[in-house]
Amino acid sequence: MTVTAASTPVEADDLARSAGEHLWLHFTRHSSFADARVPVIVRGEGAYLWDSNGKRYLDGLASLFAVQVGHGREELAEAAARQTRQLAYFPLWGQAHPTAIELAERLANAAPGDLGRVFFTVSGGESVETAWKLAKQYFKVTGKPTKHKVISRSLAYHGTSQGALSITGIPAAKQDFEPLVPGSLRVPNTNFYRAPEHGDDYQAFGRWAADQIAQAIEFEGPDTVAAVFLEPVQNTGGCFPPPPGYFQRVREICDQYDVLLVSDEVICAFGRLGHEFGAARYGYQPDLITTAKGLTSGYAPLGAVLAGERLMEPFRHGTTTFMHGSTYGGHPVSCAVATANLELLERENLYEHVVSKEASLRSTLDKLRDLPIVGDIRGAGFFYGIELVKDKASKETFTDEESERVLRGHLSGALLEAGLYCRADDRAEPVIQLAPPLICDQPQFDEIEQILRDALTDAWTML
Repeated sequence: MTVTAASTPVEADDLARSAGEHLWLHFTRHSSFADARVPVIVRGEGAYLWDSNGKRYLDGLASLFAVQVGHGREELAEAAARQTRQLAYFPLWGQAHPTAIELAERLANAAPGDLGRVFFTVSGGESVETAWKLAKQYFKVTGKPTKHKVISRSLAYHGTSQGALSITGIPAAKQDFEPLVPGSLRVPNTNFYRAPEHGDDYQAFGRWAADQIAQAIEFEGPDTVAAVFLEPVQNTGGCFPPPPGYFQRVREICDQYDVLLVSDEVICAFGRLGHEFGAARYGYQPDLITTAKGLTSGYAPLGAVLAGERLMEPFRHGTTTFMHGSTYGGHPVSCAVATANLELLERENLYEHVVSKEASLRSTLDKLRDLPIVGDIRGAGFFYGIELVKDKASKETFTDEESERVLRGHLSGALLEAGLYCRADDRAEPVIQLAPPLICDQPQFDEIEQILRDALTDAWTML
């Protein structure tokens, strides 16, 4: 059945019914659809989406932090079609194909420092998994076999496969799948709003947070720690930017203890923070970058790990082999789409657009600070979190019951009903997460603010 944004009521109902009967949705509490139809999104254009009933939504999350260039870009569809006609599929197992070569060279030239080697994956979680495996093997083949542990931050999300989930710092996301891969450690994140003991000295707080990594390495033993995984701006918890000097201090620590610094840029790369890579925005040099999402603007599944010659060197000699890969990593169609997407980002100056409009987005969101339910607004680029509280002065957060009733029971549905697709998240403190497509401008910023204002005003009356 072909479906457009103007589906008939019968078609729309059939789609919703079929979804409820056959789809197992990701990260979804299916009991919430016991007496309701699954929403079905059928079309996207620019910054907007339409469901099977013809209702329009502003895509305030870039459809899970991915659709940088907006929906419906014909040049990306055409790039996929051209490549499908020429070479629809071939693996990167001992041979190469042109689109992977072209994209790898482009990424290598854009990456900070000497990160000139590109290992393609299918997703962000697979990129994280790949980076941990590479770090482990690198130290084994260079004579340091006990260096296998990894450090990440509290509440940070790094993926759902067994290895990536072990690095993830969200306890509730892990408990049903334990035991996980051993050897992952947690340090504090950079949530300054929840760090009253540090007063108003943001830079000193950053130094303290970075030094916790050094303490963790010392406690575990430097000869056991292989890597530190950090997002440039941590997503879960509501967008924690790094304090001034934080990453520079982390770089010093990693160099001191011979630990690899992995910049997990699955969300933060390709313009989300106004730069091709988040590490460039904050001025630090990682040993590895993991990425996905915005690499293709979500138009095709693709991820990548960028590494320097230091990590490649042991694999250039003898029989040493990185025994890792996947069927679809570096898929020729996905690589063609990614190259077209990166060209589009540059041609339309979308990195510069984010830099020039960041202050406007922030100031528009800051208008919401007059609401009693809004505790903090933080982020960078086109990537923001709004933390909700029930008392501004004390920063008192919701109880579990209040979060269930107000955030999940009301806000998630109310925002969608009002025409805004974003995320109401309570894996840490309750937050609203926003990451609109990079093509957005003041009209979309105003629309986001107005919908949030109405929904949050109603939510306050429910506390």
